[in-house]
Amino acid sequence: QVQVEESGGGSVQAGESLRLACSASGRAIAVYAMAWHRQAPGNERELVASIRWAGNEAPVYADSVKGRFTISRGNPRLNTKSTVYLQMNDLKPEDTAIYYCRLHGRTGDYWGQGTQVTISS
Repeated sequence: QVQVEESGGGSVQAGESLRLACSASGRAIAVYAMAWHRQAPGNERELVASIRWAGNEAPVYADSVKGRFTISRGNPRLNTKSTVYLQMNDLKPEDTAIYYCRLHGRTGDYWGQGTQVTISS
């Protein structure tokens, strides 16, 4: 089994920053990409950002977060091989949602339980 766990959510004021982390553990599988999605009340889950696990292909971002959010991979030399981060700057009330991490691997997609991010104006 593969376990995916998010951390770093919380409540902040508009204009502030948060950094989310996602770690994958368990059975070793080939990882193709990792991504962050979010779901606000009454809305469908949407892709926020994704990053390929190998190569130099540029990450993909939703238009609503371009220039404010940055997705990055952990450093394998620090034993964070299957870790992905989401740096969120200049947060807005419309960024309020549950943020989910997804690992896309050879054996399928694995999701975390989500972490709540709340932005107050």
